[in-house]
Amino acid sequence: MKQKQIREQLLQTPLASLLLNLLFICTAGLLVTFILQDRVRSGPEPINFWWLYSYAIGGLSLLYLGKFFLLKLIGWTLRMEETTDTYIFIVFMCNKVLAIILLPLLLVVAFASSGLSIVALTLCYVLVVGIFGYRYISSYGYINREVRTSRFHFFLYLCAFEVAPLLLIYKV
Repeated sequence: MKQKQIREQLLQTPLASLLLNLLFICTAGLLVTFILQDRVRSGPEPINFWWLYSYAIGGLSLLYLGKFFLLKLIGWTLRMEETTDTYIFIVFMCNKVLAIILLPLLLVVAFASSGLSIVALTLCYVLVVGIFGYRYISSYGYINREVRTSRFHFFLYLCAFEVAPLLLIYKV
């Protein structure tokens, strides 16, 4: 009931929801840029920060837009619009919380000394993994009540739609 009330409140303010989603894309893109610059720093030629940031924002935008439309299509095809809408709500709500939590840590990564920057980046990793874990646990609880899936099928879903795209992005 509480989740439905929050969802209805957010549906009444679409501009705020859109701006928070844009904040997530910007902060997640900044995190990806910092991680890639940290990993590629030892290369022969440094990569331009702003080009890398724009590519990260574009990639994340395409990833989440594709996920959104694919889930909407699957929900419409299987006549489970309510379940997929709730799952999409959970995903984007966790993303909004993650954006707000990551923003101060990314400021520390950008402007602090290298020792403190490494600590803040490690804390960012832990928070991202924690929020993603919470997202999967809360969505599994809701989906299991609605659809009655087994843990194995949910694990297959995680591997196919969540882990495999991340591994492909990592490989590219």
